[in-house]
Amino acid sequence: MTPLRRANLDRLLKPRHVAVIGGRDAETVAAECKRIGFSGPFWPVNPKRSHIGGHPCFAAIEDLPDAPDAVFLAVPKDAAIEALHKLNAMGAGGVVCYTAGFGETGSDGAEAEARLVAAAGDLALVGPNCYGVINYVDKVALWPFTHGGSCPGYGAALITQSGMLSSDFTMSQRGVPFAYMVSAGNQTLLRLEDFVDALAERPEVRAIGLHIEGLKDVPAFERAALKSLSLGKPVVALKTGTSRLGSSLTVSHTGSLSGTEELYDALFDRLGIIRVNSPAQLLETVKLLCVAGVPKGRRLAGLTCSGGGATMLADYAERLDLTFTPPDSHTTAQLRSQLPATATVSNPLDYTTPIWGLPEKTLPVFETLFAQGHDAAVIVQDYPAPGLDESKPYYRNDTISFITATTRNALPAAVCSTIPENLDAETRSFLVAQGVAPMQGIEDCMTALAAAAWHGERRAEIAKAPPPPLSSAGHLGRVQLLDEAAAKRLLTASHINVPQSSTGNGADAPALAERLGFPVALKMVSDRLPHKTEAGAVRLGLTTSQAVSDAVQRMKADVAAYNPEAATDLFLLEKMVAPPVAELMLSIRRDPQFGFAMTLAAGGVLVELLADATTVLLPASREDLARALKRLKVCRLLDGYRGMPAANIEALLDMLQRLARFATDESNAIAEIEINPLFAGTSESCAVDVLMQRC
Repeated sequence: MTPLRRANLDRLLKPRHVAVIGGRDAETVAAECKRIGFSGPFWPVNPKRSHIGGHPCFAAIEDLPDAPDAVFLAVPKDAAIEALHKLNAMGAGGVVCYTAGFGETGSDGAEAEARLVAAAGDLALVGPNCYGVINYVDKVALWPFTHGGSCPGYGAALITQSGMLSSDFTMSQRGVPFAYMVSAGNQTLLRLEDFVDALAERPEVRAIGLHIEGLKDVPAFERAALKSLSLGKPVVALKTGTSRLGSSLTVSHTGSLSGTEELYDALFDRLGIIRVNSPAQLLETVKLLCVAGVPKGRRLAGLTCSGGGATMLADYAERLDLTFTPPDSHTTAQLRSQLPATATVSNPLDYTTPIWGLPEKTLPVFETLFAQGHDAAVIVQDYPAPGLDESKPYYRNDTISFITATTRNALPAAVCSTIPENLDAETRSFLVAQGVAPMQGIEDCMTALAAAAWHGERRAEIAKAPPPPLSSAGHLGRVQLLDEAAAKRLLTASHINVPQSSTGNGADAPALAERLGFPVALKMVSDRLPHKTEAGAVRLGLTTSQAVSDAVQRMKADVAAYNPEAATDLFLLEKMVAPPVAELMLSIRRDPQFGFAMTLAAGGVLVELLADATTVLLPASREDLARALKRLKVCRLLDGYRGMPAANIEALLDMLQRLARFATDESNAIAEIEINPLFAGTSESCAVDVLMQRC
């Protein structure tokens, strides 16, 4: 984004004056600006109307009294392109292009979109084919439909690639404080990362929510996300549109273990971005972050007036790696003196109905529980439905006691309903005004708390060791499979451990095996055998010269039957490696969007059976690689399972780092490497079987 376009984006986000160009849709924008409270100059442009929304119309753009900071454009596409020419020439700021019929419609639309770009120049162009921008803080609605949402002076900035979803968000009954809503549309000029970069600087924005269908510039997105992180603005992402990697270069197992979605997971983990699975989770998570903030850790205090509620809190906490710290002996003694005899002292604490709604009883209990030290607090309350208000004062009394106790102990706080709809609008507004998050549904509440705690941990890690810029994908070009002997020679030259080996023809194989020392493995060398096992091109554990000779003859016949063009008379003999602590699968591949990605998984025959895999984008720090290993279930074997020997993790990490440097070194022209298995031993690691493609 050019400096001038960035300045124009700032004008668009906080305009002094607004122009609308169009007819019926311009009328709606006028009504929405009036309803939200925009008080600046409002200039309709329409040669066929005298007034729009009570404002006198200008016949042409040239007649406007000044270059408008913000424009809503809703005219046919050719007229829209002409209007952009004029607006750019007069020095306008930004334009919401509601007009459709551009790149989303195919080749004809793509040509029109190219003309649109040329006409826009340095204008901050939102869209085309978008709903627009709502600034709740400064009360500007460049929006072609009735919208909802409210702002207490701060809130979330939500940026979506779906116009209808953004409209749905504004209509949600979730009590989310909104600062901005952006429907990005085709992202022809301004993309998600541009809005993240700009909105993260706004003091009224406390968190950013994203709906992502796809990213056009991953490195630029990384820069914007890291900027937001450094400014203390958490990013929450709802990624939609799943697909598996179908690249022609993926002849390995990697495609079934790490597709596009896994690359997004790796990107989000790298950047401390919280990923959610539904629109409701997105709203609940940004609400918690905006209103209550990021907890300092995972230790929770929980309150309910029901044993069932306490059990549900505990169940979700266990699944989400949250901790309800048990009361210590001092806290237990105090609580027993404050609670009815029927109450059981615990955390989560069911404080029981005999003291429900009695602040002189509940406040001391809440303060005693919180004084022990926690990172956040939650109370479960399902308020009565409107019209059934007789008991509401009792609920409110407990809410006020909770707010008082959490405020005195400086705890991020949430009031959570068991059923999402059981927090009415008045209660939600009251809680937001008190700085307490009104969370709707125990599952989404606990998930949001866990995500916020993870974000806090990840933010601290990234602050200590910021990730280096993502590696460039470069030009992939024509991909060529190397035979395994050649691949291992390249690895050996980079000090990556492979089995001791010799290469020769079939007649020499028995003698070569003798010199290596039995037992040995025999493999046919061919650049047309990506999967040797299926072709019968590998034999393991051969213990005599005769066994090697017999295996050579059998292998020639098997491979010729499998693929005559793959058969050769060249063989790789390798000394069998001692059994490892665990077998891993490692893959590094070049992705056109994300650059280089490393996938780690349980290896050997378990690779696809268990699908125990994790992906890291490169370059990655040693700490990032160690975190990735710990995410694998097979990590329990590496640590020494049930008294078995532990793997040398430092040696394993050394190998992973060497492999990452080798793969990302452009002089090696790597398209993909797969090592399966990679033996993790008690003293060293070894790349046993290698598949390598170069470009």
